[in-house]
Amino acid sequence: MTFDNKREVRWWEAVGVGLALAVAALALLQWGIEGVIHDRKTQTMPELKGKSIAAALDQLAPLNIGLRKEGAEFNDAVPMASVLRQYPPAGTVVREGKIVRVVVSQGGETVLTPAIVGLPLRNGEMLLRQSQLVLGEVNESYSLKFEKGTVLSQDPKAEASVERNALVNVTVSGGPPPAGVDLMPDFLRKNISEVQAWANSAGTTLSSSKDMSSPFAYGTVLSQDPAPDTALGASAKVSVVISGKPGKPGETGPAVTNFHYELPRGGGESLVRIVVSDKYGERELFNGLRRPGSKIDLPVQETGGAHVRIFLNGILVDERDM
Repeated sequence: MTFDNKREVRWWEAVGVGLALAVAALALLQWGIEGVIHDRKTQTMPELKGKSIAAALDQLAPLNIGLRKEGAEFNDAVPMASVLRQYPPAGTVVREGKIVRVVVSQGGETVLTPAIVGLPLRNGEMLLRQSQLVLGEVNESYSLKFEKGTVLSQDPKAEASVERNALVNVTVSGGPPPAGVDLMPDFLRKNISEVQAWANSAGTTLSSSKDMSSPFAYGTVLSQDPAPDTALGASAKVSVVISGKPGKPGETGPAVTNFHYELPRGGGESLVRIVVSDKYGERELFNGLRRPGSKIDLPVQETGGAHVRIFLNGILVDERDM
């Protein structure tokens, strides 16, 4: 065999060895990738149909499952900007890192009314337009609690299913009342001593009862009748329920826990409204504009059975039990 022939044989041998090593490396890489994938935890795919994209992201994030919008279709039965279909379907067991593909509804004849109570009328009207609704009759009522021009009530209420282009009637604050018009102040979470001082100066009859199971400090007002901003007559009678927790006025109330919420990333600023409800009523924890990805941390008193609702741009996106 000549020298050139030997060199050609060696070259082909080198090529063969290189190909064998490449195949082995590829197989090893594939084995490693499969090993990593199979080492991931499994999760059960939740039901996303009917939820807004923001709510779906909030539900998938703790499961380490991604979301990709695959398309949009008109649908009368599912509200606009809500998930119409998903793949994999709900109940499917998948591994963390899975991407769920969704088709989003472009709406039809039915839409959900946004929550506009507590917002300036101009902002509320913009949210109604975005939801394909129309601002209807606007009434005005004096208020000690809300600034002039703030929406006090809406009809239909938030999250109601209505026909597209339906009218939403509102009552807005006319600001503090003029002289001669007396409104019931808001005494919730205040001490009974404040209520008594007000009643004495206003010449109003005050009665109270105690809730011995309340975790709040003794004397804290849990509920009141009439409600805040109710017009009071000359012979008005006011009743309150206060905390009867053993102790002295001014002692420390219930334990405080931290409520955390992180806005979805992407898009522009969102109007965030966070409301908590418990057996003592409903109160607003937060109302303001925040950028995508912003984190909101709020102290919440632990009363037991509290339920928190989060609205983004007037749309209910999440609900949590405390």
